[in-house]
Amino acid sequence: MLTGGQSAGRGLVILSDIPAESLLLAAQPLFDLSTIDLTEVAVPPDVVGGINPQSGPMRQLDHLIWLNDDSTVGLGVKSVRDDEFWVAGHIPGRPLMPGVLMIEAAAQMSSILHTFAHSIGQTEFLGFTRCNDVVFRGQVVPGDTLYLLAKQISFRRRQFVSSTQAMVDGRLVFEATITGMIL
Repeated sequence: MLTGGQSAGRGLVILSDIPAESLLLAAQPLFDLSTIDLTEVAVPPDVVGGINPQSGPMRQLDHLIWLNDDSTVGLGVKSVRDDEFWVAGHIPGRPLMPGVLMIEAAAQMSSILHTFAHSIGQTEFLGFTRCNDVVFRGQVVPGDTLYLLAKQISFRRRQFVSSTQAMVDGRLVFEATITGMIL
């Protein structure tokens, strides 16, 4: 008989004997939002649109609220609307923002951060190449304001890596490590 945490074959693990509190990963925000005026606009929507090529329903970042002095840490925002393209079909009657769109929002936030931090020209394209350590910790629904936190981990000539998180109403709902490259 297997006990908690032992392999049941084919990658399966029996979790019944593991205390629930140990299954939850303890995560802290990348930085303290209480010191930031959430009504500010550091990078307006038109500048975001001029840097990130996504438009229409694929634009998942409205604007940036704050950047630190060297633009290696930043806070963006996405207002989740009732008329988002996914609302009708992603859990009819209980619309939930798809996780892949949270990842996309984090990638868009990371691209803006690295463009400002490293004076990357607007003619260069920053592509999303990988996401690691992805954890979804809560749901995002229409009417929510999704705050996107990003912090540079590394930057090389063509590749950048960011630690990202998303928060709604002070709760951490998503986190991932985003990797991109200049194409």
